Amino acid sequence: MTSTSVLPADADAGPTTPEQLRELYTLMAAVRHIDTAAIAWQRQGIIPGYAPQLGQEAAQVGSAYAVDRSRDFVFPTYREMGVARTMGLDMVDYMATHKATWHGGMYNPLESRFAPIQAVVAGSVLHAVGWAHGQTLSGESGVALTYFGDGASSQGDVHEAMNFAAVMKVPVVFFVQNNGWAISVPTERQVAGGSVAARAAGYGMASRQVDGNDVEAVLHATQWALAHCRAGSGPVLIEAMTYRRGPHSTADDPGRYRTLDEERTDAGEDPLVRFRTRLLADGTADEPFFTEAQRSAEREEETIRAGIEALGPRPGAEMFSYVFQEPTPDLQSQAAAWRKESDHV
Repeated sequence: MTSTSVLPADADAGPTTPEQLRELYTLMAAVRHIDTAAIAWQRQGIIPGYAPQLGQEAAQVGSAYAVDRSRDFVFPTYREMGVARTMGLDMVDYMATHKATWHGGMYNPLESRFAPIQAVVAGSVLHAVGWAHGQTLSGESGVALTYFGDGASSQGDVHEAMNFAAVMKVPVVFFVQNNGWAISVPTERQVAGGSVAARAAGYGMASRQVDGNDVEAVLHATQWALAHCRAGSGPVLIEAMTYRRGPHSTADDPGRYRTLDEERTDAGEDPLVRFRTRLLADGTADEPFFTEAQRSAEREEETIRAGIEALGPRPGAEMFSYVFQEPTPDLQSQAAAWRKESDHV
């Protein structure tokens, strides 16, 4: 078996139009502004916690932009706000999880094609493979796109998911955002061989390592991967090389394990600045366009913040309502005890 794809690199892609390039930038600008604002919201007590993605905008926007929302399904972790925004989710519904108002997001996964936010490290890959295998069994053409980081790639769940997917030729794209850090541990100290993409060969799986800070390169790599899966050629592993410029979460202090000089050197060029420079240089966009993109992002952020602040608490009984499709006797007993105690209070 080999890790070489049977499809050319540009399969199912085609050239990116100027309109699409401008839309990609607008999405990246919105994601950057929301992400920066979310950290401020946490510091102000509006939300209790948040996992920033500063520096990963190109990887998330580029990959999500390739998704066919009429048939594909995305399985995120807790750091895919940019993917959610690109796929058109209501961002107040998405941020409900970060406000601890609702676990997994208040949006409708079936309608949005975006699975509930997964807080278990590498948990999303198993769900993605299961859904994608269902597509194979039913003869459908949907592809699962699942996200995880270089740190999560060391979890046993990832091995199980990739092995099953490769054996069964499941249509799933494993999208690894290698941001250089597994919380406080650098990639070279927790990924044997130095590359997650290289592991695909051990499963007989097609793979590609891509510049995760180049939004168009990520878009084309994801389009190629989706086409490969749709052709019945089995799963694909994409490793988007990027850098986490901020903390792992708002509870993290990156200054404890790296210096600012190291961060500036290792991070490379800002993906948003880099894309802006390119669009200006080739005449795809001008200064008024970038000014409006920023103003639009600011207006959107204000709307989202107001919506988050307006979110009220959910009924406590809901904690028992969505655990199992059919409640178990133990769960029903716990719910009855909780109601009795709550009524008493």
